[in-house]
Amino acid sequence: MRTILGLVAAVAAGVGLAMPVAQAGERELSLKVEREIVAYTVNADGSYTEAREQTIRVLKDSALDSAKSASVSYSTSIQKARDVVAYTLKADGRRIPVPAGNFQVNSSAGQNGDSPFYSDQTTLTAVFPDLAVGDAAVFSYRLEASKPMFDGQFSVIENFSPTTYYGDVRISIDAPESMTAQHEAWQLRETGNHVRDGRRRIEWQWSNRTPADPESLRDGVFKYERYPGYAYSTFASYAAIAKAYGERAEAKAAVTPRIRKLADDTAGDAKEPREAAKRLYEWVSRNISYAGNCIGLGAVVPRDLDVVLDNRMGDCKDHATLLQALLAARGIASTQALINAGGSYSMPKVPVASVVNHVINYVPGLDLYLDSTAATVPFASLPDGLYEKPVLLVSGHHDDAKTPARQMGNDWQKLQTRLSIQPDGSVKGSQRLELSGRLAVAAREQFRNMPADDADKLVKRYFRGSGYKANGKLRFDDPKPMLEKFWIEADFDIERALPLSGGLPVQPWFVSFAPVSGTVARNLGDEETPAGESGCGGILTEETFTFEFPSSMRIAAVPADASVQEGNVRYAATFRRQGNRIEASRSLDDRTPGPVCTAEYNAEYAKTMRDIFPGLRQQIVYLDDAGKGASP
Repeated sequence: MRTILGLVAAVAAGVGLAMPVAQAGERELSLKVEREIVAYTVNADGSYTEAREQTIRVLKDSALDSAKSASVSYSTSIQKARDVVAYTLKADGRRIPVPAGNFQVNSSAGQNGDSPFYSDQTTLTAVFPDLAVGDAAVFSYRLEASKPMFDGQFSVIENFSPTTYYGDVRISIDAPESMTAQHEAWQLRETGNHVRDGRRRIEWQWSNRTPADPESLRDGVFKYERYPGYAYSTFASYAAIAKAYGERAEAKAAVTPRIRKLADDTAGDAKEPREAAKRLYEWVSRNISYAGNCIGLGAVVPRDLDVVLDNRMGDCKDHATLLQALLAARGIASTQALINAGGSYSMPKVPVASVVNHVINYVPGLDLYLDSTAATVPFASLPDGLYEKPVLLVSGHHDDAKTPARQMGNDWQKLQTRLSIQPDGSVKGSQRLELSGRLAVAAREQFRNMPADDADKLVKRYFRGSGYKANGKLRFDDPKPMLEKFWIEADFDIERALPLSGGLPVQPWFVSFAPVSGTVARNLGDEETPAGESGCGGILTEETFTFEFPSSMRIAAVPADASVQEGNVRYAATFRRQGNRIEASRSLDDRTPGPVCTAEYNAEYAKTMRDIFPGLRQQIVYLDDAGKGASP
């Protein structure tokens, strides 16, 4: 199964990445970022002020909607927006200030001044008046952070898109000389590094007046050093980041009487640590809703566990802290692990706290990573995007720690279909679908909360969506257990589904999570613009079909057998005819290891898919020997 992660994953990684807005070549530009000024002033305790100014020139009507407004988001509890200035700069030089009514503030706050439970974010948006092609939107502000994310520490990372026109970008970081810091820049020019009055000021400059074609940025895996940007940090190492987080979080995982009782009630008679851990993990996953800030400015301290249990809700650090405490109550040692939940599988050389934006658990005695925020993922498994990634272990940190690789051969689908075509073109059929791994988890999630009435009507609704009138019955495995296996069975009776003469595609007739034809079609790629580096992983999908035609129909042609084996992919198809009965099978066995595939691998993989695809379009051709060849 291939996964293509967009560059927006960089934002999820805590990186400010300006998204592509311009085409290659100045004549194709829809807008320009004429000026971007970023200035950080850091205090000795790690608190800081961030000042930004941006000027965006609109060149085409198509850019007006995106340029019409500008926003800034910040921590409600510890940051304040000051000196906000916004105006439309007309092409003739006139300034039209944004009126007070054109500012909107959406703020998360608790009642009577209390801290908000769900989210700690304020967003201030300015809407520019009378903005037209040729005008510029100017937006500037200053954010004052009264408290640092971690005491005495400051770190920041930011990347810019090379597909966007930037006329002049200037970045500066001013901090006490006594704060030992390291920094790195990619494709930016360092224009200053000097000490004055006990403070060190570092400056960078960059411009991008010939933006790259967006088609040149095809990589789905984000690497910080691949894009223009900078990183700055007072942390000596990633171990120091893990230690700083642990100093605030570990104490929250205390084993209180309430925690001990919950652990004993939940683990029950489990004798083995693995079984006890499984029961505790499943309880947290099922009973504690996932919501909130997770890791981020103003949100690095887990809530008190009584608050989490009373509300049955928490963010990732609350989940990890609760599970750690429950495990400890049963004598199972564990630690929290910081990880990037976005599209990055590596970390920059400079240790920046925001590159780890998620918290999970690690149980050394079982050598297991657990993410209880993934409410449907079985014990001992991880959600997509968390396999084979570096982690920062709060306890027992070592630089080469990472989550395990996905188990090869665990993700598969097996489909069995029987169709009996009637003389009038109606079809009576049955299907059994067996799923494993990620496919089973996805299916369980869809069926877990399905009302019984909806299940009974699903067959009818499914075929109605394609214009058919049908009836049928649906049966499926109990979806509630958190397991990596699932099955679905269906019987269906479709009125006049086929013309009396025609071609019958060999493909699933009912629900299929990974049909062979669809899996191949999604990965054909584009020979002119091949995919770049991406997330990836293999899958096995097998299909068998039995077609029975009535004596009034004559089978004129059957698809040819096929076999393709290239690299890590093996495809085979067979067709056997006995009178008016056809047995067909297809198998796509993709052993791509993942989790990251190079551009070169993806190009070869797409070529393999294109070699397979033509055979998938062949059909069983049948004729109405009774002379009733009209379509229904």
